[in-house]
This record gives sequence, structure tokens and C-alpha cells, in this order.
Amino acid sequence: MNRELSWLDFNERVMDEARDPRVPILERLKFLSIVASNLDEFFMVRVAFVRRQIEAGLGGRGSDGLRPSEVMERIVERVHQAHEGIGGCFRNSIIPALVQQGILLVSDSDASEEQRSFAETYFATTLSPLLTPMILDASHPFPRLENGALYFCIELKRKKRSGARGETGLALLRLPTHVLGRFVRVPSAAGTVSVMMIDDVIRLCLPKVFPGESVAGCYEIKIVRDSELDLDEVGSVDLLRSILEGLQKRKKGPATRLLYDPAMPRSIVQRFTKQLQLSPQHVFPGARNHSFADFAQLTSLVDRPDLLYPPMPPLPIRRLERASRIFDEIRKGDVLLQHPYQSFSYVVRFFEEAAVDPQTVGIKTTLYRISNDSRVATSLARAARNGKQVTVLIELKARFDEERNIGWARTLEEAGANVIYGVKGLKTHCKLALVLRKEGSGLRKYCHFSSGNYNDRTARIYSDLGLLTTHEGICSDVALLFNRMTADAPDMEYRFLLVAPEHMREGFVSRIRREAANARQGLPAGIVAKMNSLVDPSVIDELYAASQAGVQIKLIVRGICCLRPGISGLSENIEVVSIIDRYLEHARVYRFENGGKPELFLASADWMPRNLNNRIEIACPILEASVREQIERILNLQMTDTVKARLLRADGSCLYRTGEQSVRAQFEQYELTADLAG
Repeated sequence: MNRELSWLDFNERVMDEARDPRVPILERLKFLSIVASNLDEFFMVRVAFVRRQIEAGLGGRGSDGLRPSEVMERIVERVHQAHEGIGGCFRNSIIPALVQQGILLVSDSDASEEQRSFAETYFATTLSPLLTPMILDASHPFPRLENGALYFCIELKRKKRSGARGETGLALLRLPTHVLGRFVRVPSAAGTVSVMMIDDVIRLCLPKVFPGESVAGCYEIKIVRDSELDLDEVGSVDLLRSILEGLQKRKKGPATRLLYDPAMPRSIVQRFTKQLQLSPQHVFPGARNHSFADFAQLTSLVDRPDLLYPPMPPLPIRRLERASRIFDEIRKGDVLLQHPYQSFSYVVRFFEEAAVDPQTVGIKTTLYRISNDSRVATSLARAARNGKQVTVLIELKARFDEERNIGWARTLEEAGANVIYGVKGLKTHCKLALVLRKEGSGLRKYCHFSSGNYNDRTARIYSDLGLLTTHEGICSDVALLFNRMTADAPDMEYRFLLVAPEHMREGFVSRIRREAANARQGLPAGIVAKMNSLVDPSVIDELYAASQAGVQIKLIVRGICCLRPGISGLSENIEVVSIIDRYLEHARVYRFENGGKPELFLASADWMPRNLNNRIEIACPILEASVREQIERILNLQMTDTVKARLLRADGSCLYRTGEQSVRAQFEQYELTADLAG
């Protein structure tokens, strides 16, 4: 399967959640916003990549059998369908359901007198000072339009001046959604909530923006730009400076997509297409309003928790709740962390206790994506100020989080931490922490490993697994890995961990081949693998070969899946399910039957070329029986889900899995976790 088209299949599965009447209406609105946001990023990164291939004259066929130009043609066709799907879902399904619940989206044309008066006051006091109209004529150069920003393109009928004829002019007006958000509540009848988009507030008041002019037309447009950073790390003396320069270039990247109001005159569309140097296939009619990604803002504005999923508060881990110090409890045995079913506060506690613990002498960690107000990063700064040896490997190349990570890097350096700006030529994607404590006559190592980021915000909506351990072998491997990362040391041998890019690919491939050999010999054989995306052609070929050898392979792949399951003689023993539900499935787990002695790994890596070849990743073996049992229950729940699991087919389409019993894996996992907590 082609990677880009498989991604569009995944986004369509997210769209199914927006359409599903069983999903609470405000949750459906969130899913619709995710679909739109995903499409923006798709054009910023993946479409930009395909476009670069075409411009470079690369015409060869990929492992999917398609040339880049053919991929682009199919992308364009599918994106047109996606735009129609978003608009149709919003108009025909979301809006009626909101109205039924007394939530009214008021436009400039149907606002009441009271609402118009409120909107005009809001415009005068709040919106107007933020607006900067830009005339498009010979004396004003065409402005550089911001990536993802919304603009009005306005037709003006200019009044006659002495001896001159009236003429039609164009003006641009950026909507200040980045400052004010997209919506404002307006007066409403009792028992209802009325909301206006600031787009419509501005439309209502355009004569005040252009006094003395006649507004002949107002059309909303939006562009998306190539947002990949081109970093020549080999030739870069200062990676931080290179990234800062790259961030400035990103704002000026070539346009990859123009969305316009279908009512916009063709001549104006063509003018923008030419100015933006876009081919016609990258110009898409949208709707009167764009950026459906903003509609997630409505959920907080209307304040209707009854129209969201019922609360699932994070559950306690009793053994950690009872422990006066988290390190005492980790010494008794490994601890599995299940986010968001269990609180991320235990991860924060691991860092906060280490920061003030008199026995802690050192902390080493990696940071990939962290929040603006990260308690983990704050704890690391506190530890450094307290005299601990703190080493933080912060990945400055985490896409779209570069500026935030640069800010935290500077804060940590000021606090006295040793900050490493990633590893040259590689992204540091593993999520890993090592705490060194004086105990007895020596040092004891404590390790935290996770499939998810050290980010307290995403930990509320991403479904991830983490492990707290003081296993000597695993922790010694982790210490070796930190030395490899901070000193740019040569390849090392690890006893327990699989580490990319050195050994992980070989480690997984050898295990897949072992399962095939066991199946041919009649020994117990099987593979269960859970990941975000399955793309790597070599790994896919190994899975095909194992299937032909008789290995039963069960794959849980949330997003892109380039493997074609269920083809006779090739992959009839492979089943692929994708689960899209309340939380974003983000954990990576790999299980190999191993002749009846199962091996289980918790990993940071998907089976993608970038993870196996170009990133520092780890897969950590799960050695304690109690932890392994918990993870295998989770895998079993997901493989038997009959509510939100979709079975992928060889052509990329999918069907909801059904069964006699109703099993909804995420909700069942919450109940299972509650039973364990009790």
C-alpha cells in the first residue's frame, strides 16, 4: 500500500467517528476538527515531500508500484472527497445535532437585532484594533500569507474621484483567530447557547473597516506551506542556530495548498494561484469558512459536559499511593503505568522526588515533546539548582515543537543542567529517564521508560504504557545508551534492550524469522504487534514470509498500514485491526511466542524506516510476570474489540469488527485497571 494513501484511509477512519451518531455530539465535533487539522499537517509535510520528488524529476516506481506523479494525482482526488466529506458531515449531521441540543451557530445573515448589536460592540472594542487591511494594487507588493492563517479577500467598488472612473480593487484582511480564538458567544434565548464565528462578526462590520468604499464581495482563503526544516547537520556548527534559521524559512516555505470560497470569482482564484506559484491541482474549493480544526474550541465555549464522553478520572496505583517514597516501591518490583487510565502524576512524582531527594546524585533523561508549563522540565531545573548532576538530551528537531523545546533548553541550561541538543544525524525519539541514588556502599539505578512523551497535556488523551524498574540489567543498558548519546560514542552491545538504529531492526527481523522457523517445525509460533504505523518494506516482507510459513500474526495498527492482509498465498495468516476511539492509541508493544516462552517488548518505535534507521529508539523487554500479564490482557482486549475496532482489508478499506459480545477495548481497559487498583 502507498504510505500517503494509507494515511488518507486512516484520516477517513477518524472521520467515521465524526459521523457516528453514537458518539456524543461535542466529541464528534472534536473528531471533525482532528480530521481538518490532520489534513493541514498532511499538506505541510507529506504532500510537500511528494511535490519535492516530482520537482526533482524522480519518476521511478516505489514499492507500492506508483510513481510520485501518480501518487499526487490520487492524493488530489482523495482530498477533494475529504473536503466534501467534512463539509457534508458538518452541514447535514453536526449542525442539526447541535441545534437539537440548543447550540446555535449564528451567521451574519441570520443574527437577530440584539445579536447584531452585541457583535458590533464586540467588533469596535476587541476586533477592530487587531485588523490591518492590505490593498492589493501596483503600489503595494503582494504580501506573504502566513501558513495556516485565515484571510478575507475583499472586492471593493471604489468611489469615483474627481475626473476618474470608479474601479474595482482587492484588499486582504487577516482574521485574528490566533489572538482571540474563532468564536464568541452572543445573546441567546433562554435554554440555548448562541455562538458567532469572528469571521461573521467581521463580515457584519466590513463597512467600518473600509469607510467610503462599497464591499462587492468577501471571500475567505487559507494557504498551507511546506513546513519541513532543511537542516544540513553535517555542515552545521551550531544546531540551535540552524534550527532557529530553519523556523524562519518555514514561514516562507512554498505553498502546497490553497483553500478558497467557491463563490470567489475565477479570475481572483487564478491570480492567487499564480502569485503562490501553485499548480491548479493544489487549489481546492472549500466552503464559506475554512479551518474546521478550530471547531474544537466550541467544546469549552458552550460548557456542556453532558454532550461529551462521561468523565474517566485517572485511577490510582495503590502500591504507589501507599509508598512514602516512590523509589522504595520500585525496588519491590516493576510498576506498569497505563496513561491516561492512570495518572501521569506518578511520572511527575518520579522526577520531583529525585529533584529533592538527598540520596539522588544524578538524573539523565530525554525530552522529545513537552508542554509549555511542564512539571517534568521544572523538576529537572530544580534538581540542577539543588546540585544534582542533571543531563537532558532535548530533541530540537521534534517537528512543530522546535520553538518550545529551544525555550526549555535555555531554561535548563540557565539552571545548571547539562543540555545536549540531540545526536548529529539522528532524532532522539526514545522516552527515557535514569535516576542514580546512593544506597549502601554504591549507586542504584532507577529507570522510567515510556511509549509516550513526557508531556502532561497529551498524557490525558494519548493511550500509552510506561515502566518503572530498577532491574540491574535493563538499567545498566540504559546507562550505556545515555553514554552513547551524550558522548557520541560508537555502537555498544546491550544485553536486554533493542536499540535503533544499531540493532533494533536486526533484533525484530531475527525474531520474526525465528517464529517462521518454529512454525515450520510445528512449535508454538505467533506474533502480536501494536504500533501507530507499519510502513517499512523489509519488515513487511518478513511478515509476509512468516505468514506463508504458517505463523498467525495479529497486528494492531492505528494509522498507516502499508501491509496488505488476507491475500491468499501471501498474507492469509495476517489480521490487522485499527482502533479509533476516545483516546489516541499511541503505545507500541511487540510479542513473539518463541516456542511457548513468549517475549514481550514495550517500545518507542513503530515499524517505519525513520524509526528503525534514523532515530534513537529502544524496545524494552517486559521481564516481570505480573506486568507481562497486564499488557497481554490489554492486547487481548484490543484484538477482540467489537465496537471500535476496524478490520483492514487488502485494498486499504476497512469494516467494523462485529461479534456476539460487545467489547469496547478502551472502556474495558479502564474497568480492568479499576479492578487492579481496588
